[in-house]
Amino acid sequence: MLLPMRALEVGRDILPIGEFKAHASKTVRGLKHRRSPLVITQNGRPAAVLLAPADFDRLMARDRFLAAVEEGLADVEAGRVVSDEELDRDLDRELQRARRR
Repeated sequence: MLLPMRALEVGRDILPIGEFKAHASKTVRGLKHRRSPLVITQNGRPAAVLLAPADFDRLMARDRFLAAVEEGLADVEAGRVVSDEELDRDLDRELQRARRR
């Protein structure tokens, strides 16, 4: 089970690029246990964000879900909807076509 990411903590989750370079392997290995993004700074400014692959996948899945919800809401607003009866009829028709093949 994936635990949710925790909020970014400035004192713990920001790392200068020089320190990252010196400990890159150890830092990358520790990503899966962090449960938070790691901000890499260059000249005192944010330059990159590191995440564990599972955290990245979860963010991408959430982004796709939110995009689908927004698309659905836009369809409703634009009147691109069908009734339950129309949907049942269309699905039945497609199922019958698939069985005939």
